[in-house]
Amino acid sequence: MSSVTRWWWVRHAPVPDNGRIYGQRDLSCDCSNAAVFTDLAAVLPAGAVWVTSNLVRTVETARAILASDPQKLSGIEPTAVRDFAEQHLGEWQGLERAAFYAARRVGTHRFWFAPAHERPPGGESFADLVGRVAPAIEQLSREHAGRDIVAITHGGTIRAALAHALALPPQAALAFATDNCSLTRLDRLPGADDAGLWRVVMVNRRLSQAETAGVPAV
Repeated sequence: MSSVTRWWWVRHAPVPDNGRIYGQRDLSCDCSNAAVFTDLAAVLPAGAVWVTSNLVRTVETARAILASDPQKLSGIEPTAVRDFAEQHLGEWQGLERAAFYAARRVGTHRFWFAPAHERPPGGESFADLVGRVAPAIEQLSREHAGRDIVAITHGGTIRAALAHALALPPQAALAFATDNCSLTRLDRLPGADDAGLWRVVMVNRRLSQAETAGVPAV
């Protein structure tokens, strides 16, 4: 029987997006708040496997955390996992967020840009996102069974991980908040089948009060 595999999910730092939907647009993030990364480095385990998505904002966030405690986190080279990229919002990417919300009558009461199974023109639905994130989680869990895995990813990706761990319908998983630089911990337990069992240790833990909470932006 293998031991517990601990997933430490961190959402990337805030993105200066000029109020526009970014989805998979490859934008940089603001890593100027050093205290946030120091707090994350203090909590994240030494000797972990580190992964990011293929988008630059997750790579920049990982570098900022690693640089905040080079002694504890020395020698780590995160691996980019394309399947952990944010939801592709197709033709909605680049649109002004406030105008989009107003036109579609969505916003904080709906948690997301669209119902989980609606696919934007040229993009993918949140249900599609869950479908590509879950197999990647299971593969990495098998490859690194019994270890800590630090995953610097996106709000949608972390919600998808929660949907997978809790066997939730995609729409239900959209109710989770995932603030920038927040920490979510999911433990994969040894089980009788290949899918394993999951335990939720924490969701959306904000380690520094310097980060302000708000409506998750993508």
